[in-house]
Amino acid sequence: MTSSKQTIPAEPVSDPIAIGSFSRHSFRAKFLLVVGAAVAFDLLLGGGISIWNVQRLSKDATEQVSQGLTEATEGYLETYIETTALRANLMLDRVYSEVEVLGSSLQVLIDNPDAESKIGSTLESHPRLGDQLEYNPEGNWTQNLPGRSVVSVWGYLLDEDGQPTPDVQKQIEDSAAFNVVAPELMSSGAAKLQMYYVGPKDRPIMRTTPYTEQAQTFDKLYPGHNESNFWDFFFPGVYEGWQQWLADPASRPVDRDIVATAPYVDAITGALIVSFFQPLWTQDRSDVAGMAAVDITLNQLNSLVENVRIADTGFGFLAGSNGNVIAASQAGGAILGLVSMDSEGQGVTGINRFLNQSRHPAVASMELPKDDQTVIDHFTVTEGELEKSYLILLKRLEPTNLWDGEKIVSETLTLGFVVSSQEIYESLTAVQQQISEATTRIVYWQITALLISLIIVFIAVYAISGRITAGLSSLAGAARSLQNKDYSVRVSIPSRDEVAAVGLAFNRMAEEISFHTENLENLVEERTKKLETANHEIVELNRKLQTENLRMGAELNVAKRIQEMVLPRRGELEQISQIEIVGYMEPADEVGGDYYDVLADGNRIKIGIGDVTGHGLESGVLMLMVQSVARALQEKGDTDPIAFLDVLNRTIFKNIERTKSDKHLTLAFVDYADDKVTLSGQHEDVLIIRGNGDVEQIDTMDLGFPVGLESDIADFVSTRDLAFERDDVLILHTDGVTEAENDTGDYFGLERLCESAQKYRGKSAKQITEGIISDLRSHIGAHKVYDDITLVVLKHR
Repeated sequence: MTSSKQTIPAEPVSDPIAIGSFSRHSFRAKFLLVVGAAVAFDLLLGGGISIWNVQRLSKDATEQVSQGLTEATEGYLETYIETTALRANLMLDRVYSEVEVLGSSLQVLIDNPDAESKIGSTLESHPRLGDQLEYNPEGNWTQNLPGRSVVSVWGYLLDEDGQPTPDVQKQIEDSAAFNVVAPELMSSGAAKLQMYYVGPKDRPIMRTTPYTEQAQTFDKLYPGHNESNFWDFFFPGVYEGWQQWLADPASRPVDRDIVATAPYVDAITGALIVSFFQPLWTQDRSDVAGMAAVDITLNQLNSLVENVRIADTGFGFLAGSNGNVIAASQAGGAILGLVSMDSEGQGVTGINRFLNQSRHPAVASMELPKDDQTVIDHFTVTEGELEKSYLILLKRLEPTNLWDGEKIVSETLTLGFVVSSQEIYESLTAVQQQISEATTRIVYWQITALLISLIIVFIAVYAISGRITAGLSSLAGAARSLQNKDYSVRVSIPSRDEVAAVGLAFNRMAEEISFHTENLENLVEERTKKLETANHEIVELNRKLQTENLRMGAELNVAKRIQEMVLPRRGELEQISQIEIVGYMEPADEVGGDYYDVLADGNRIKIGIGDVTGHGLESGVLMLMVQSVARALQEKGDTDPIAFLDVLNRTIFKNIERTKSDKHLTLAFVDYADDKVTLSGQHEDVLIIRGNGDVEQIDTMDLGFPVGLESDIADFVSTRDLAFERDDVLILHTDGVTEAENDTGDYFGLERLCESAQKYRGKSAKQITEGIISDLRSHIGAHKVYDDITLVVLKHR
């Protein structure tokens, strides 16, 4: 007996990984990373949305506030300019009214010549109200002495003595009521520079209140005026325009008698003034009878626009329809880039500051409104390297008749407001800045709160992770201690969760390891002693077994030898002349359980074949018993197959009872005589291959009963006679042949046995046996043989 020892290589043991609290492999670091990332994502998302909403709210609020303030500012300015325009219209209406009052008073006298004449005569004879004319030979004009008003009579209205011609004198007397009415109107109502009266074109005397050196000033400022008609010299076209109105009322540009002039330099005061004329008609309304007029200084219009208060530098201006700015502060004119143009010529001289001639292209390209709607616009001017943006509002005043120097046309003044965008939107800018600053503060606070939240959350997560992973860390540390052979380590986990359960299991395992480790030496010594004792016992048993094996081997060899000795000899079989008989037996163990024998007695030949249950010595002994009893019965001369089997069974049964064995066997006999065989007993199927190749398979189940199983089997035994003639082959076998397996578990089988026997039927019994055994070996291959193999081939000679 040999033994081998196989060495299994041990698995390499890796060094334990040192895991710090915050190494990338630690559970706590992963927990912090996952939870921290989730919380950070949530906070950043929420914070981002909040900041976005704040900025969006700030943007919306800024837009709303900007829109509201812009609308409010522009609405205020629009209301302001409309109010101012209304005030301007009212102021002009007052001037118009006062002119109309003066004109109406004079017109009443013209329409009532008797009253006019009486009032005139009365006033002229009055020492204070009458006109005390005094001729000026140097100027060739006549003018009264200083009083409430002044009346000037030009040279071409005087006779050779320097006295007014009679019709002119009559005109002086008829218009003397002016000295009463005009000074009173002058001292009341709107502020006026002067009020005056001019007679008809053929008698254009001129009365003015208050008193001034009117004629002297005219001589100084308007040389030659004393030789020309007053109307044609100073206001050419006005008189003719009124006459045209009488001829064609539809030619009146504006349905009002008042005619205004453009601003011009007053000859008396030297101030820029605007005159408003009220024509006087003859009694029959067929011609012009002169005019009543009021002069207001341009400062009065300037005061209207200068009183405009818009932010710090905002201003108002008044412009004609041709863009000539007739009223504006000096600073306002500078902002508009106005350039004053000289105006020269006889008569009145005005001012020319046209918007379309501004130094700023944006102003020069500006269009005045075409209707009564308020226009709001922006323009930008460049001053040096600075660009300044301005807001401008334009509003037209009510239209009026205007003498443009040649004729009477319709005129609509435009009131304008100009204010710096930076100033007017200063509050808006301040609000926007405050909103922006508030938004920035909110965003900063939001970010700060977000960062503080992140810090708090991370601290909380850190603290919680420490508590959660404390158990795992304790387990990991304890496991490392245990790995370092510190079996006294125990873990204490305060929680009651799954980690605590693992900790308890670890402690129990550590206790067991500690216990087994501490008692390992004793256990090894104890087990060693037991192993030594067992080894001695095994050695002793082996010795005994070897002795017993030797004894049993010897006994088996004896049994095997005896079994081989009782098998038919080749010489015996060759002496049988009628048939060729060849037997083959291969026991599975040292001693087989199969039985076959050939008993020849003259012409009577009896071939037996059986199969004892099991293998080994006991089966071999039972086989020898069968062989001995069968030989004895054959020698006794029993020829009855049934009696033969009955006696044999009773003999074997009794031996089995004596030996208290549980063995029995199938057993069949073939009796040959006179080309006939008689089958008896129960065993495997008997095959007969006829000389022509036909195969007959004879079932022996009904021909007998297992031997040794019952004491009397005579009632179960019967016989069957079959012809067995020349070249016929009879095959007897045990189940070791048909149940022989190959590696795939397939049996050799009765069919393969028939095919093999049929294939070799033409050969001798020996060759048939060798052929069948060869086919059987080829089928078995290297597979183990588990049962005894016995094959007996009979061929009729």
